[in-house]
Amino acid sequence: MTEPSLMTSPTPTASGVALLSAVFPTLADALDYAATGDSGFNYYDGRGSLIAVLPYRELRARALEMARHLAPLGRGQRLALVAHTHPDFAVMFYACQYAGLVPVPLPAAVHLGGREAYSRHLRQLMSDCQAVAAFAPPEFVGFLREASAGLPLTLAGTAEEFLALPAAAVLPVRPLPSELAYLQYTSGSTRFPRGTMITQSAVMANLKAIFNHGFCLTPADRFCSWLPYYHDMGLVGIVLGCVATQRSVDYLPTRDFAMRPRLWLKLMSMNRSTISFSPPFGYTLCARRLRPADTEELDLSAWRVAGIGAEMIHPESLQEFAAAVASAGFDDRAFLPCYGMAECSLAVSFAPLERGAHTDVVDMERLAFDGEAQAVPAGNTAIKGKAFIDCGHPLPGFELEIRDDLGQPLPERRCGRIHLRGTSIMSGYFGNAEASREVLSADGWLDTGDIGYQADGSLYITGRAKDLMIIMGRNMWPQDLEYLAEQQPEVRPTDASAFSIPDEDDEEIAVLVVQCRESEPHKLMKLTERLQQAIHAEFGIHCLIELVPPHTLPRTSSGKLSRSTARKDFLERRSLEVQADPRGGRTADAPRHHPVAERAAS
Repeated sequence: MTEPSLMTSPTPTASGVALLSAVFPTLADALDYAATGDSGFNYYDGRGSLIAVLPYRELRARALEMARHLAPLGRGQRLALVAHTHPDFAVMFYACQYAGLVPVPLPAAVHLGGREAYSRHLRQLMSDCQAVAAFAPPEFVGFLREASAGLPLTLAGTAEEFLALPAAAVLPVRPLPSELAYLQYTSGSTRFPRGTMITQSAVMANLKAIFNHGFCLTPADRFCSWLPYYHDMGLVGIVLGCVATQRSVDYLPTRDFAMRPRLWLKLMSMNRSTISFSPPFGYTLCARRLRPADTEELDLSAWRVAGIGAEMIHPESLQEFAAAVASAGFDDRAFLPCYGMAECSLAVSFAPLERGAHTDVVDMERLAFDGEAQAVPAGNTAIKGKAFIDCGHPLPGFELEIRDDLGQPLPERRCGRIHLRGTSIMSGYFGNAEASREVLSADGWLDTGDIGYQADGSLYITGRAKDLMIIMGRNMWPQDLEYLAEQQPEVRPTDASAFSIPDEDDEEIAVLVVQCRESEPHKLMKLTERLQQAIHAEFGIHCLIELVPPHTLPRTSSGKLSRSTARKDFLERRSLEVQADPRGGRTADAPRHHPVAERAAS
């Protein structure tokens, strides 16, 4: 067997990227351009070995051939694709572009909830998008067949099986810019995932803005990614973006990154990659797993864009990562915070390049009680401040307004719901007109469901509207409590979930559920006490603390915490406890991993 030959990014002519002159009306046209160069996708395994390459010219040839077999399924029909980090996913996705079908990336994350839950989730998504057929690479085809049993699908199988379908004599006319490019399911952190309908023109406009204005692509840029293909940052920002800009990208499967996060940095170092993105937890995970000896073997000096998005960003976690890899040549000015969502194709705003993660420190009390983001003067220690990350100005093509609960625009430094309008906004949620009307106005404004404020034109995100907790008349964000938990040595990143529940007097009280691998009762009690003290010292509130075993907290397909489900599960556990012991005590056989602390004393 011939060893794979690494794909590298060529040095383009002139400005380098045809996308900058907006000559690509569709994703198929973008691949036509990419196929004229020598770049492509490189696939690595969990040992860091190159196992496959897919040059864009080969991707195009294979996609065109596959498109002939997909075309008879029907123009505009949905084809479900289990989005594992595998060359066949890219082939199937772009075959849909040439055949006029609408690809629907589905999660490839069996470990989230186990086999049964995963199969059930796949089935729900395939039913929701009314798929006519479904694809999975060999590693996942068993799950797909189990999930699709009884559904009216022409085929649920591998790429090889799709090639056995009857082929059209000629390909249909390519999709118009106004037609759908794909359906992108939201993460489902607050509700069942919804399929955002993204047109060809919407995604192409967003890609143009990202690569031209977001981080100003250069001829020398090379990407590296472990992001899942079913997440908007991984699909649009990397898979589609690298094709449209004719750039090579090195892929590490998401699961392998989670198990060995150092591999990400190893690939960055080995291939001199310049651009890579991650949610904040990815940087935190790396920082905590790195040993001093690891950084001695790394050279991260080429890394010029270290993008951060998809979650609330805590400045401290970025500082921890920067300190851990400083000796490897990482420059913290490479940090590039951004804001976006699947409903906007991908990106809405980017912070300025080469400035790092800039923060705005605001009066914590004024923000909590009045919704005013009043800046704390530098050096003023009398006012308790909270730092928020600058996510930059909106990209070209977007209008942005911060609105109050009545829908009226707010001035700068007033916190409210973020509304957007622009060329990259979704057409709506597939098959759900009611949900679409909830967030999309008749004149094209999208209610993002996010809360934030603007200062000097820059956007600052403070949280999700549905996650907001109002404790004793004060606005509080679950991420703040979760971050305090993650600072404890027993708690890993993303292993805490905060929300509020009503007490006996219908007043809201805070709850913090924490996954913990510790089992000794004395140590568990000490952790509970530390958390209570830290929360009371920081916020002056009481909080119920529940310690649970690993893998208890519910997550979305993209790995995000689902606070709404965590809240539901917590209430169900409490209800069972009360039924078992109406006096409020715990049953004799209750797991000792689950101590629920009473309210902390003032």
